[in-house]
Order: sequence, then structure tokens, then C-alpha cells
Amino acid sequence: MLADQDRIFKNVYGFQDWGLTGAKARGAWDNTKSFIDQGHDWIIEQVKASGLRGRGGAGFPTGLKWSFMPKDDPRPSYLVINADESEPGSCKDREITRHDPHLLVEGALLASFAMRAHTCYVYFRGEFIRERERFQAAVQQAYDAKLIGKNNVHGWDFDLYVHHGAGAYICGEETALLESLEGKKGQPRLKPPFPAGCGLYGAPTTVNNVESIAVVPDILRRGATWFAGLGKPNNTGTKLFQISGHVENPCVVEEEMGIPMRELIEKHAGGVRGGWDNLKAVIPGGSSVPCIPASECDDLTMDFDTLSKAKSGLGTAALIVMDQSTDIVKAISRISYFYKHESCGQCTPCREGTGWMWRVMERLVKGEADKSEIDMLWDVTKQVEGHTICALGDAAAWPIQGLIRHFRPELEARIDAYKAAHIEAAE
Repeated sequence: MLADQDRIFKNVYGFQDWGLTGAKARGAWDNTKSFIDQGHDWIIEQVKASGLRGRGGAGFPTGLKWSFMPKDDPRPSYLVINADESEPGSCKDREITRHDPHLLVEGALLASFAMRAHTCYVYFRGEFIRERERFQAAVQQAYDAKLIGKNNVHGWDFDLYVHHGAGAYICGEETALLESLEGKKGQPRLKPPFPAGCGLYGAPTTVNNVESIAVVPDILRRGATWFAGLGKPNNTGTKLFQISGHVENPCVVEEEMGIPMRELIEKHAGGVRGGWDNLKAVIPGGSSVPCIPASECDDLTMDFDTLSKAKSGLGTAALIVMDQSTDIVKAISRISYFYKHESCGQCTPCREGTGWMWRVMERLVKGEADKSEIDMLWDVTKQVEGHTICALGDAAAWPIQGLIRHFRPELEARIDAYKAAHIEAAE
């Protein structure tokens, strides 16, 4: 259980003042100049030592990502913060931007300084209107207080721009986000070149998630060893977990990495509706990761490595809890429709595959299919997965793979029931 003094997001529910006065009272903007005085590389080393891994889903070590930025490049460097939180089930970044926005503003300054960037863009999801207004107000407070801007009190010229997307899931992918920022169609770019070498406007760029940047000031203030001491080896620190679906009280809560899934659901979300024995499956990291059946949820811990061993993933740590009343085939079909709808259409396997998979799923919901089609569907998910420019193809394939892996008997029972009903009707 995370101790209160170890919390980073002290206003995640918005009970206190979100503005500069409230943020300073909670410890933000304290001693920020002393970190900048230590130099660029010191900050990167601290973030590396803390073991912080990207909180946007991929879990790539943040300090290592920062160190890829060139040190003496004539081009300007940019930090881009991804607030395009479009993963179904995920709702943590919006809580940071509307209730604790100054953590992100301060984190943006420190991260930009570490990477020798004077400019940062925050890309907001199209639907986050109030969140963007609130964050813009916090940015303005920081400008007025000379905490950021030209000739600010920290001695590092720094401009922060808020950009509003138009509500496309694909723009959460870092290179599609950069395309969209440049005013082009939100379609992922081929890598290499990676953004650190050629990103926004062809200049060195790092794209980070909101939560990854917002925890940086606390890591520097309290020390990398403090952060590394929380959680599990290789999965350190605190994390915002989002619990939705069939639980007594859905919530966003900050906990240590590696907390047991059952403890997380029972302690913070009031348990599964109808008791733990009524659990059917959990999607542990937002809709793009494979579901895990109840039989495997007892001993699972919520961290990158354990969940990838369980053939799923931590993703954004957005748990979608499903009880026995769930029509899981229909739920996964609904998810596959979402990915079909959000595919940008650039890569053939994803453009054609997502629609094909959804149409087969729709037939499987009713049972009007042949059992051989289950294996054919599995094969197609394998032809989509890993064969596209970005990970949307994987995101469309994984939920269906999880369904077939764990709930194949349900699919077969549907097909049998449909056939029996039709034989009866014919007779």
C-alpha cells in the first residue's frame, strides 16, 4: 500500500486548489532552479537512475529515451507531450491536466532543459476541452509568475504551447501526433528516422506521455533512489491506475507499481460487482491489450514484466473489469469495431484486416460461423500483428487473440447453439 507521503499526485480528485498557489503549497515549483543549475546531463542521469519507464503504454525507459537527443545540433530541439489520451478505459492524463496541471508545466520545463529544448508542445485530445482550458490557464499563471517564458527566473528560456487535436485515436501514436502538429493528416511515419534524429519540423524531438513528464520534478526533489525504492525491480515508482467496468466504485488511484491486481480492485474500487467469484475477465491495460480470464487474475501483479509474461500488457494501467454477466464475445467485437474505425488506412494489413476481423467477430457474436473460422481469424490476427508501420495493427489483433486464447469454448458453444436452432427450425 502506497504511503501518503510517497504520493506524487496529491490532488488527483481535485479537492484542492489546482492553481499556482495550491500547487506550491503541495510542493511544486520548489527549488526548481537548483536542478537546472546542476546541468542537462545531471537531470538525465537522475531520471535514468530512478528506473522510470514511459507511462504511455510501451514502458520504454524515459532517461534512456532522453539521452538519444543530440547534444550539439544546430537545429532546435523540441519536447512534445502526448495528452491525446484516446485509449478506451484510460483516464489518468486528464486528471493530471485538470487537477494538478503545474506538475506537468514544471516537468515540461525540466525535461526540456535536460534535452536542450527551448520549446515544448502539449498535444491535447480533441474531446478534452475543459482540461485544455484548465491547463492553458496554468501555463498562463506560470508565464505571469516568470516561471517559464523568456528571461524567466530559472535562467532557461522556455516556451510552452498548447495544441488541440481533433479527436483521432491514431494521433496518440508519436509520429502521427507530429504529423498532426505540423498541420498534416495524422498518419504514422516510417521509422527510422526516429523522432530524436528527425521529428517535429525535421528537428530532434522527444515525445513523452503526460504522466512520464509530471513525475519528473518529484523524482529530482526526493531523489532517484526514493523513486527506485518503490515498486519492483525494473518496474519502479508510483503509477496512476484507472479501474472501470463492473466494480462497485470505478476510480483513478495512485499506487506502487507491482501491486497485486486483486488488492487494487478490492481495496480501491470496492471489489468486483457481486464479489470476486463473479469475475469473468480483466483487460489490464486499456482496450488494446489481451484480456486475462478470472482464473489467472488471483496472483497477478500490475507491472510491465508480469503482465507481458501473462501474454497481456500493462499498457496505460487502465483496468476494465468484466463480471459473469458480460457477453465477452460481443465486448471484443465492439473493441474490434473501434480499431477498424480508427485505422488511418495507410498500411494494407491494418486497413483491410481490421474490417475483416470485425465482420467475422460480428458473425461469431451470433454464432453464424463455422468452427474452422476461429483458426482462420487467429491466422489473420497474426498476419496483421507486427506488419504495420505503427502499433494500431497489434492493438486490433491482440484483443481477439486474447478472446480465442482464453474463451474458445464460448465461441464454439455459440456456433453449436446457432446450428442446433437452425436444424430445429428446418425440421
